[in-house]
Amino acid sequence: MAEKGSVIGCHTIAQWNRHLQLASESGKLVVVDFTSSWCGPCRTIAPFFAELANKFTDAIFLRVDVDELKRVALDCAIETLPTFIFVRRGNIVDRVVGARKDEGQKK
Repeated sequence: MAEKGSVIGCHTIAQWNRHLQLASESGKLVVVDFTSSWCGPCRTIAPFFAELANKFTDAIFLRVDVDELKRVALDCAIETLPTFIFVRRGNIVDRVVGARKDEGQKK
């Protein structure tokens, strides 16, 4: 795991599974930013996502590029970018669709 307050990029299925497993074992909330390099709103919201990672250090913040990990995006039913999902103990417990700072911070 990376240090507290950082956003961890998942570039392989193995990394994705490892981070979810470690989070599940620790009971930590996982916040995942599904993004892509071609998505303008994704680039706009990225600094805010990093701020949240610094603010909420008890959660694990992951970033997934949907073009790299298409299977993960499909498994998580990602249809719009950016989409943020909240995972606890391996289950998606909530999601925010779009670059909506206010809703993302509330969740």
